[in-house]
Amino acid sequence: MTTWEFWLNVLLLLTLGILGASSVIVKKKPDAKDLIDKLAKFSGYIGIVGALWGIWDLIGALRWIRLISLVPLIWITWLATALVFISLGFIFGYGMVASYMSAEAKAKAEQLRQKLVAYQIPLGYVSLALAVWWIILQYVIY
Repeated sequence: MTTWEFWLNVLLLLTLGILGASSVIVKKKPDAKDLIDKLAKFSGYIGIVGALWGIWDLIGALRWIRLISLVPLIWITWLATALVFISLGFIFGYGMVASYMSAEAKAKAEQLRQKLVAYQIPLGYVSLALAVWWIILQYVIY
């Protein structure tokens, strides 16, 4: 992973994590509402980027599955990151791509989105934790 990919991962994890856990963050820190509202205006675009980046990460992780025997912690973190990107990206990007779907695809996608929304807050926390974990892996462990 190059430096820019590393920082893109961390930034995207932080952004999706803040959006995912925004309701809890605002309850605990009401003055964060203005900043989160500004970020929420772009949640659709952030979601699309997150989902696409997650698919790219998932393909990469699966291509390099042999790393699981060499560095299992990094590979599992990579896979978890990809799945969080895809999940939160789908939740936030759905609204922007739904208009381009057929009625049948839209109905199935909406069912999946409803299931994922139930996990939005925990996924937000996992996303924030993964951002911190990547930094620890990058600068402390390796």
